[in-house]
Amino acid sequence: MPIAVYPGLALTGARVRDIVTNPQAQFDAQLALHERFRTPFVLSAMDLSTEAEAFGCAIHSTDGEVPSVTGRLVTNLEQAQKLAVPRPGDRRTAVYLETVRRLRQLPDKPLVIGNCLGPFSLTARLVGVSEAMEMTLTEPDLIHVLLEKSAAFLTAYVRAFKESGADGVFMAEPAAGLLSPRSMSQLSSAYIKQIGAAVADGHFTLILHNCAAKLLHLPAVLETGLKTFHFGAPMDIVAALGQVPADVVLCGNLDPTGVFVQLPPAEITARVTVLLASTAKHRNFVISSGCDIPPTAPLAGLDAFFEAMKSAPP
Repeated sequence: MPIAVYPGLALTGARVRDIVTNPQAQFDAQLALHERFRTPFVLSAMDLSTEAEAFGCAIHSTDGEVPSVTGRLVTNLEQAQKLAVPRPGDRRTAVYLETVRRLRQLPDKPLVIGNCLGPFSLTARLVGVSEAMEMTLTEPDLIHVLLEKSAAFLTAYVRAFKESGADGVFMAEPAAGLLSPRSMSQLSSAYIKQIGAAVADGHFTLILHNCAAKLLHLPAVLETGLKTFHFGAPMDIVAALGQVPADVVLCGNLDPTGVFVQLPPAEITARVTVLLASTAKHRNFVISSGCDIPPTAPLAGLDAFFEAMKSAPP
């Protein structure tokens, strides 16, 4: 289950700017990949600026790059306390919700998975990522005020994805991977646990994605109470599989740039084969890219990934 929407631009001829502003362009890119690879799932695009923009952050956007947050929206406790919580559908969050609605209408009924930020990663974008790391020690009250507001918005946003037809949502929490395990537990997992409990219904799946987490973070990650996790290249995925219960699903963790962008197809096939072999005894593993595959990734790399999967043992 590689996280890939932007590589579909090579099939549709649209721009990155189109995908992040136009639900039809995003739908078309994902549909093109879905039809090419006959995937049992479809995704909305991963965009780590959308939620922060909804709160009022300025973003930098170009035709060919995924938008990024610029500057700092909040610099002191008073600003944090006065910050208004947006509603799902504000600004570009409407693009991703509408994309999910359109994906839900596909006649072959694939799994539909949305994307959103996690609470600490959203908070870090509101105050600045490097500043957030310092503020966890120097201004914890400010951080917790923003975490509460971030969690409130994300709970509503995930519910909106669910109401739009999503079977689940990837919650991207990469900034939490920069924290110590203890801080991750307090500043990320505790809030994700609240969000997960609020949206749980026995069918909808909240998938926690952390492309920076390492094995030492695994106990803190599991404190979320979720059952599905998606990790990046820093995670020792084989060791992690040996430490989680059989009903906990781990996904990952081929490097999106180091593998899908930089390696030739034959080497990608080899990497897939090695990862599948090393995880073969674990039925709770789903092979994937370790994070969002960039728009610069050649389609030949994804071709190699899916061809390798066809020849893999059941």
